[in-house]
Amino acid sequence: MPIDFTFPEETQQVIARVREFCAQVVRPAEVRIDAHAGERDVLVSEIAAMRKAAKEWGLWLPHMPEEYGGMGLGHVDMAAVSAEAARTRFGPFALNAQAPDEGNMHTLHHWATPDQKERYLIPLCRGKARSCFAMTEPDVAGSDPTLIQTRAVPDGDDWVINGHKWFISGARGARFAILIARTEDDPELPQAGNSAFLVDLPSDGWEIVRDVETMSGSHNHCEIRIRNLRVPAANMLGGRGQGHLLGQARLGPARLAHCMRWIGQAEVALEMMIERAMSRFAHGSLLGEKQGIQWMIADSTMELYQGKLMVLHAAYKIDRGEEFKSEVSMAKHFVANALNRIIDRAIQVHGALGYSTDTPLAGMAQQARWARFADGADEVHQWRIAQRAIEAWSRTGSVGPAAGDLPF
Repeated sequence: MPIDFTFPEETQQVIARVREFCAQVVRPAEVRIDAHAGERDVLVSEIAAMRKAAKEWGLWLPHMPEEYGGMGLGHVDMAAVSAEAARTRFGPFALNAQAPDEGNMHTLHHWATPDQKERYLIPLCRGKARSCFAMTEPDVAGSDPTLIQTRAVPDGDDWVINGHKWFISGARGARFAILIARTEDDPELPQAGNSAFLVDLPSDGWEIVRDVETMSGSHNHCEIRIRNLRVPAANMLGGRGQGHLLGQARLGPARLAHCMRWIGQAEVALEMMIERAMSRFAHGSLLGEKQGIQWMIADSTMELYQGKLMVLHAAYKIDRGEEFKSEVSMAKHFVANALNRIIDRAIQVHGALGYSTDTPLAGMAQQARWARFADGADEVHQWRIAQRAIEAWSRTGSVGPAAGDLPF
């Protein structure tokens, strides 16, 4: 049978090495960071030390080809590596496989010219630069990029750009941005109205207004004002009118990369739930011996299992060069919701302790909430999943092609 749910020996060794690296390097660093909360110098120093160690351990840049100094892992292998690293807060940063840089690296690798790769991709891969992806705007629905209002107008050898962006992750401190702006007034297809630009930062005309405060605090999700920003024509990424195509090509694998990291967090929450249930005694028995608690553990275990299978199958399709939009959309919707449910159950089993900040669960819950709208809101994914199911049934008389196109 060609279906095989095992990893090759070399991949298993990488996973084990990531697990050991997080235990020996990342978690101790996180303890030191927490002991100096708010001290940016300590944070920067600890991240630099973790990244240096990742190179020494041979775990640097797992998702990129060896020619860029990476490990050359495919999406299936990265599912396990990212989930393992994301069991810690800074694991992905240590490996230089964190959002938004990971998705931007893939985008530059596939779309950039040789000169653009030299100027932007290589420094990113070497950890000498950070980046951001500037698409979302406050005045239009982020789930419909055809509505983008930021405008780019040609002027000699430059483009002059004006607009307003927000929730641009990683903008503060980024060396460059991939900026999506409208360049076409009346395209034949609405999706052909935008183009992508590489913007060197800082630049005149690019103003960081603020770090948007969220329910989990400030995390470098910035509001940006763009006024008469001049970008050389040579800095267009991809072709004119290909901004939507580029953005969707980036977001598909990036959505799945989020799911990989969320699985690591969900697994941690489930393990904490079980540990608490098997150590807390109340009303004559351990919590873990009570049926109501067992159901919470069972539901969480099943959802974790489902999420892993969905992510692995979507990653498998990406690695094989097959169409993967539907599978990634379903995985993104399911894993984001499962993450929230599993963390919430873990908090419930911990009681007041889980609601406090004495465990990581409260912070995990605050972080998890954004998963249900980032990279496509739940409702948009459900809409598209339904459309694909209806289209498949109309075309073939079966929903099989829309349900993973599995061989049964």
